[in-house]
Amino acid sequence: MSEHQRNENENSEEYAESMLTSARSVIRTCLQIRSFETVLIVTDPESSLIGRALYEASAEVTDRTLMMMMPTSHKKGSEPPDYVAELMRKQDVVILATKSSLTHTKARINASRTGRTRIISMPGISELTFSTGGMTADYNALQKELSGLTSLFRRKRDVRVTSPSGTDISFSIGAKWRTDDNGICNRPGQVMNLPSGRVFVFPKEETMNGKIVIDGSWEGEVIDEPITMEVEKGVVTNISESKFTESINETFDEIGKSLNKNKASIVKTVAEFGFGMNSRAKVVGNLLEDQVVRGAAHFILGDNSAYGGKNNIGLQMRGVIMKPSIELNDVDLVKDGKIITRRN
Repeated sequence: MSEHQRNENENSEEYAESMLTSARSVIRTCLQIRSFETVLIVTDPESSLIGRALYEASAEVTDRTLMMMMPTSHKKGSEPPDYVAELMRKQDVVILATKSSLTHTKARINASRTGRTRIISMPGISELTFSTGGMTADYNALQKELSGLTSLFRRKRDVRVTSPSGTDISFSIGAKWRTDDNGICNRPGQVMNLPSGRVFVFPKEETMNGKIVIDGSWEGEVIDEPITMEVEKGVVTNISESKFTESINETFDEIGKSLNKNKASIVKTVAEFGFGMNSRAKVVGNLLEDQVVRGAAHFILGDNSAYGGKNNIGLQMRGVIMKPSIELNDVDLVKDGKIITRRN
């Protein structure tokens, strides 16, 4: 065997081992699968190496592991084949490692309704992200850190976000801060996306005013030119010219055509704000990975009905801003992209 071939084999073995290490983290730390549990791994050709690593890691724990390969879907929200949906309802654990998200499909919802099945979804995750990015976080430590933040949010309702790119926006919160996006999915009926690691909140309707400058990524695509959004009373009223502007406006305008005037006027509601806590994540152009990058912030436009909001349009779009400073009443949560949680 030549030295070149030997090096290639060694690199291949190292790569396979890194994939398996991440898969074991999903199986043993995130899901805490037990030997008597049934596990279904749903994958597709574009995510098959990740699916295989998850299968191998699960099979080390339980011999009741099944992997299903379904055709690749290029449309978010497309239902999986009926035979996959039927199997999902009969499992203790379902892992969705596919190109397009199955999180909001009827198949996932019906599986969750059993009250038995816990589900982890990893839409669009790349092998690089799986083996070296946010998936390699210490999720036990992340759970502990996020739980420790809970007391900081009590009885504090006013938020201001600024950034070097020009973001300057203020709002009041309309619900409790969520600190449970920690990667641990060990209870029946739970649903969680991976990679995880963020804190987020529902802005109270009509309280947000100012300017958001998206300079990290938009809808899972790393951006070169910042997108500036003017916000009045919780709704985006103007978007600066960029490669994304036309598609954003067209998407929301099309939805607005089927609504009455009052509902159409709020389709671009800012539905969610949050910031990442995952130190292993990087902005790479993946929706889930980008929004959990430690110290980065994200804003979501669109449907806020899950929080009790009025904008029930069935669509969300999100963008990430880099190096934000986040103030919550008398507490500095983030300063120039660094998590500090320091009282003034």
